[in-house]
Amino acid sequence: MQNEFGVEYAAVLLSDLALTELGDLTGEEALRQGIDPKDIWLAICRAQDIPEERWLGLNKKPKE
Repeated sequence: MQNEFGVEYAAVLLSDLALTELGDLTGEEALRQGIDPKDIWLAICRAQDIPEERWLGLNKKPKE
């Protein structure tokens, strides 16, 4: 998250962004409930309209 959003904004998103696809939980709440961090990250990406080519991180491509 820090690579995509920066340290401060990543922290804000994790604590404040209600993720509708995860039942309106924040990322922090979802982590505490044991939801897979990858699923949380992908929900954040979709909620923030991050282009799909950046969902895996910087300079990473999907495995073929």
